[in-house]
Amino acid sequence: MVKHIILWKLKSEYTDEQKAEAKAECKRRLESLNGRIEGMISLSVIIDGCKSSNADMMLDSTFETEEALAGYQVNPLHQEAAGYVRSVVENRLCLDFHA
Repeated sequence: MVKHIILWKLKSEYTDEQKAEAKAECKRRLESLNGRIEGMISLSVIIDGCKSSNADMMLDSTFETEEALAGYQVNPLHQEAAGYVRSVVENRLCLDFHA
């Protein structure tokens, strides 16, 4: 199995209300991919981090293989969801690893 973890920081000019709306929409769009991408085992988006966090959202996903993760990256369904995410974030960190 391969874990694919992403941390995002939303645009700093967003108000708290705009951040809440953007986080909810990112979660909705990304979690809708569950069961729709070959080789994906699970995907969840965490949007309710503690105040001590320095990231606004986290994607926690698991894939059968590195090839499945690569296929997810170019899948049109993922590309559509990721386009929205890219429009609301200013920073992204990624860690992929074998679990």
